[in-house]
This record gives sequence, C-alpha cells and structure tokens, in this order.
Amino acid sequence: MSDGILLIHAFPLDARMWRPQVDALQASYTVVTPNLPGFGGAPPAGDVLSMGDAADRCLLELDAVGCTAAVVCGLSMGGYVALELWRRAKGRIVGLVLANTRAGADTDEGAAGRRALAERLRTEGSGFLVESPPPLLSEAAPDDLRTLVRGMIADQPAGSIAAAALGMAERPDSTPDLATVDVPALVITSTGDTLIPPEATTPMAEQISNADLEVIEGAGHLSNLEAPQRFNEALLRFLDRLDLQRSEDAF
Repeated sequence: MSDGILLIHAFPLDARMWRPQVDALQASYTVVTPNLPGFGGAPPAGDVLSMGDAADRCLLELDAVGCTAAVVCGLSMGGYVALELWRRAKGRIVGLVLANTRAGADTDEGAAGRRALAERLRTEGSGFLVESPPPLLSEAAPDDLRTLVRGMIADQPAGSIAAAALGMAERPDSTPDLATVDVPALVITSTGDTLIPPEATTPMAEQISNADLEVIEGAGHLSNLEAPQRFNEALLRFLDRLDLQRSEDAF
C-alpha cells in the first residue's frame, strides 16, 4: 500500500474543507480526510471530544485504507490532533504539517471561553455561531467563501461543536513534544490570521529541528481555503522532499 496523506480538519468544520487539496493530490497520493467524531455525519465520541478520541478516529481511517504510514497535515484543531497523533503513533508518521495552529495549551481565560461557548451551544443551538462565526477568514475573503464556511458550520450538530470546544479546552501543552519531532515538518501560517496569528504559529518552525516555514500573505485562518494555490504549492514542495510511495492509481 502506498503511503497516505492524512488531512485533519479545523473547528467547527468537516473534511469537505480539504476539497482544494484533495483535488490537487489525489492523482498521485492516497489522500485520507476523516471526519472527526461528531462532524460531517460521523458518530460522536461523547460529551467531550478529546484530542485522543480524534487521533484514534484518524488512525482507524488510515487502517481502513491500509495505510501503515502517512504524512499528517492538520489545520487549527487539526494541528492539535496531529500533535496528539505524534505522541500516540509517531512510528506511523513520515512527515508533519502544522498549519494555522499552535503547540501550547489554552490559557485559563481561553479554556473558560471555550466552556462558555459549549454551554451556549447546548442551550441555544448553533444558529448564533453560523450567523457570527469566529474569524476563520480574512476581511478580504469573498462572499461565496464566507457562504461556504457558514454552510459547513450549519451542517454540524451543536452538541458536536460543543464537545470539540470542551476537548480543545482540556488539551495538553504540546510544546515539549516539538523537540522530539524527528521527521521532516512544515509549518504554515498566514498574515491575515487573527484567530491564531503568525506569532503564535511561527515559533514551532524553530522548535522542530527539521522544519520549513511557509508564510502565506493576506489569507486568514483557513489558509487552505482562502489561498488554495499557495497552500497547495507549499504542500507539494514539502511532499517532494519526502521519499513517498506514490499511489498506484497515478501510473
């Protein structure tokens, strides 16, 4: 079986956010895009979606297609899950891409905000979040992209969004794990990201011994959707660094 490319989606979306990357990669690589528990129609994990639960779902998806090893790419919450995968199954990871994410745990204030969001979601539903989502896109993002993102948020059950918020609030500090990463890595950030700004993301490129840094000008938090060509170019350059077995379907 060929090595896989595992793409782990952001909060509070689902695997459809990776469509531009799937289109660019699927001719040459086995691309695995799991819906994390509770998202995209996947069964929920319970009242709290821990990063461990999310990592286990990713491993099951890799097993289902026979991928014993993968390049793991996570954006935002997906990056938290990618770092949890590194702790749990580093022997299966041949490359690591951390996009628009951070290694540190939430501050007390940040964790409290996530718990308050979860309570509101369970009390009111997700309509308020669809109407006024977090700053996932830059101010310059086109209206059709905003509509797409809002639609994905609307499709997720409020309870699942709440469970993920609680799971992120309790996630561990992954900063000490960065020094243990001994596979090639790529850190991606974007200058229009106000949710996890570049100054929170770029230090990871210095803390991982074999990491490249890609800064995408202008794009917001969902850099893969707002600047898909730049994101794909960076990802493909990174994959070219690695000695991956290509998908047989590509030949």
